[in-house]
Amino acid sequence: MSELAQVLRPLIPSDDPSVLVDASTGDDAAVYLLSEERALVVSVDFFSPVVDDGADFGRIAATNALSDLYAMGADPLFALNLFAFPRSRLESGVAEQIISGGAEVAREAGVPILGGHSIDDPEPKFGMVVIGEVHPDRMMTNAGARVGDVLLLTKPLGIGVITTAIKAGAAPPEVESAAVHTMRTLNRDASLAAREIGVHAGTDVTGYGLLGHLREMLRAGGVSAEIEAGAVPILDGARELLSRGHVPGGTRRNLADLGPDLVWAEGVDEATRLLLVDAQTSGGLLLAVPEDRVEALRGALADRSMPAAVIGRVVEGTAGRIEIR
Repeated sequence: MSELAQVLRPLIPSDDPSVLVDASTGDDAAVYLLSEERALVVSVDFFSPVVDDGADFGRIAATNALSDLYAMGADPLFALNLFAFPRSRLESGVAEQIISGGAEVAREAGVPILGGHSIDDPEPKFGMVVIGEVHPDRMMTNAGARVGDVLLLTKPLGIGVITTAIKAGAAPPEVESAAVHTMRTLNRDASLAAREIGVHAGTDVTGYGLLGHLREMLRAGGVSAEIEAGAVPILDGARELLSRGHVPGGTRRNLADLGPDLVWAEGVDEATRLLLVDAQTSGGLLLAVPEDRVEALRGALADRSMPAAVIGRVVEGTAGRIEIR
């Protein structure tokens, strides 16, 4: 958890009995009970460009925002745009590219964009408020992981390293293209597969990195985990770019923040440590699934052309502690 999050969370407690999920567990979205069979799921996310192409930036930002709903097992209903852009550059056409890219993803997801808000800002930023719904008994939260659960990851890591290199003009075209494709891929099908098979807990991997979001899950569930570093998928080219110094500041902060809760085997090198905490944009889903359902889940994901890697398991131990081998 970032220092900012640690400061802010205690300031917004809720004692409303209709609140099913709030900020206290660091979950992906807020959930509010409407009836015995319906709950509203709401999230918001926006950020500055991670790629040079305006349309790709819009696509990635929209995919990233919708991911919060998919991580909760929710079906999106509609979205609102959040847009910051310098007025002096409105005639460049970039603003239209960004908005059009976001709209393209929304159409793919079957989600209407019903409005939004924009401001004049020297640094472009784009994202969405996303609203969805879920049956209260079928939502996925980050608090349900149980001892013995197997941990699956649906997208490779390394996005933060690669986007840092993109900004520096140092990422090879094929590496950039693969990273954009990964960020642009909706987590919808992974969410549907998880709901179909049944998982105990789920979250998406974004700014806190894989181990940061896993720690949130473990703390919320009061359990620990073991991770096989060699089983975690990494995007091609990420290690090479990292070796050249393209490491986001957020990734280094993640490693420092997580330090007390991580136990590293001697054979895990520094590059791997950084990649396992690399700050992701529009990353995959991290799922805790009962061992007897692992193959069924992998099959359901494969049927939807979604990759999945078994990367570890949930074990007894201090809440939030992660051993990496």
